[in-house]
Amino acid sequence: MYGLTIAGGFDFAADKGHLAVDLPGGAIDHSEQVFAGGKIYINGVQGIGEDAWGVMPRDKAEAHYLLRAPLNDPEHVLRQIAAMREISREGEENIRGVHAVRYRGILDHRTVTLRMAPAVRTRMNQARDVLGSDVPVFADAWVDSRGRLVQVGMSVNMSGARSALTMTLSDIGEPVRVTVPRAAETVPVTEVGGILNG
Repeated sequence: MYGLTIAGGFDFAADKGHLAVDLPGGAIDHSEQVFAGGKIYINGVQGIGEDAWGVMPRDKAEAHYLLRAPLNDPEHVLRQIAAMREISREGEENIRGVHAVRYRGILDHRTVTLRMAPAVRTRMNQARDVLGSDVPVFADAWVDSRGRLVQVGMSVNMSGARSALTMTLSDIGEPVRVTVPRAAETVPVTEVGGILNG
C-alpha cells in the first residue's frame, strides 16, 4: 500500500498550474509538473538530467494506472467526475470548514479508461470481460452553497485490491502564479511513466 500527496495551485480558466508530487520512501520521491501553454513540464523524470525538465503536449499525456490522471492533470479528474451516472444525494459534510452537500455516482468504463495508455486500457478491458460488467468505480462530489466543487473522490475495490483518489479544491478564486522552465532547461519527451506521474 502506498499514498501519494499532490499539492499546488491551478487556474482552470487560464489553463495553467504547478503541482508538487511526493511519495515518501519511493525510489524517486519527488516530482513537479508545470502546466502552461498547452504543455506539461516535468522534473524528476528518470533518464533526464537533475536540473532538466521533460516537456510534452498536455493532450498527449496518458494515464498508466487505474484512478490516476495523465501526469496528475486535475482537469482530467474533473472531466471524469462530470461524467458521473446514477447520482444520489448522500448528505451534508464539512470539507476543510466549508459546508458541502455530498453526491455519489458511478463512472462507466469509457470514463474510467479515458486517456489511458493502450496497455493499461487492454488490462481494464480484460477485467471488464471477466466481470461481465464495468469495473465498479464509485465517484463522489462535494458541492458548497455557491455550487462550487470543494472536493471530489473516486474509489474502486476489486477482490481486495483497493485504489482511491481524493482531490480537495481550496482557496478558490485566488491568483495562481506559474514559472515556466526556460527552453534551454527542457528536453522533449513522448512518454513519462513512473508512479509519481500517473
